[in-house]
Amino acid sequence: MNEPASGARHHPVVRLKPGAQRRVRGGHPWIYSNEIAGDAATKALPPGTVVTVAADDGQLLGTFFYNPHPLIAARLLDRAGDTPIDASFLAGRIRTATGLRERLFDEPYYRLVHAEADGLPGTVIDRFGDVLVVQVNTAGIERLTPQLLEALHETVAPASVLLRNDSAARALEGLAEDVRMARGTIDGPIELRENGVSYLADPRAGQKTGWFYDQRDNRALVARLASGARMLDAYCYIGGFALAAAAAGARSVVALDRSEPALELAAQSAARNGFADRVEFRRGDAFKSLEAMLAANEKFDIVVADPPAFVKSKKELHQGARGYRKLARLAASLVAPGGFLFIGSCSHNMPADLFGEQVRRGIGEADRSGRILARTGAAADHPLHPALPESAYLKAELIALD
Repeated sequence: MNEPASGARHHPVVRLKPGAQRRVRGGHPWIYSNEIAGDAATKALPPGTVVTVAADDGQLLGTFFYNPHPLIAARLLDRAGDTPIDASFLAGRIRTATGLRERLFDEPYYRLVHAEADGLPGTVIDRFGDVLVVQVNTAGIERLTPQLLEALHETVAPASVLLRNDSAARALEGLAEDVRMARGTIDGPIELRENGVSYLADPRAGQKTGWFYDQRDNRALVARLASGARMLDAYCYIGGFALAAAAAGARSVVALDRSEPALELAAQSAARNGFADRVEFRRGDAFKSLEAMLAANEKFDIVVADPPAFVKSKKELHQGARGYRKLARLAASLVAPGGFLFIGSCSHNMPADLFGEQVRRGIGEADRSGRILARTGAAADHPLHPALPESAYLKAELIALD
């Protein structure tokens, strides 16, 4: 660590090694630990310290969160050096994010903040009307959680805020898991509305924040094909694709998941929407259930296969790729001639080209052919940072099968 550069007053200054500034000047929001010319004082900074980063020649590169322990050692907050990072700064970022979502959506059900793309690294906030579910995945935001809550109160004024800090990403930053109410209460499942359908979600006990807004557009895309169709929604969770299809006029839907609580919420949502008689809920392991349906010669006009991440780390890539190929084979085998397969991957570590290749091979192993109608990603409330193509974690294909 060095003395503050000229004009800097607020934050410690962390300097980079010679030449390490090129990526940052090109727009990248991360600095890796091997790019920092760290002396003992720099390494001793507490995780989550707000710092000013300077090139080796002293030119300021911006204001960052700094954590000496993980590979991603610094995360950009502001291109100006020495920017005060307080509740007012956070409120400005939240106002910008809220303004964008209000232009995109008619109702307050969306991802409000999507980490680096919204200028708040490691921060995820999902909005369910006047309930906010917050995930903090960096030490910097962890230290500023009181200021973040103050900023949310000032900008959004939620009735309830749940801190759902139980993601695996926190361990990389040296953070413990923690789930607690920061404001108000959540008494049981809460309602959300999407594409004209009412769903029930459980943000306290469900997966991630309780819902997956990233598939919003894909649910609408599949629903456009659903009128009069028989559909299978594998890995249905709380009924996202299944209920969207039923609302669009599917004659029958089979919703499959291994979680009994998730299926119970989905069944309640089906009843609330008035089409419980057209949705059948089955509990079971997806692969075993698909194989049993295949053995029973079941066929569907649409099959949706939207599994949890098969590749949670790079070392799982080979095994995960085989899993996607097997899933594509089984799912395609259940599609009636002239029907449709929608298959997705939310695995950050699964490259899009490799995913597409595994789907192609799986369809071939099912002795099917077809046409890719769409290659899609996450909805607009999950924007991508232009310099972080790896943040495009969600990839999916809609395929018309012969």
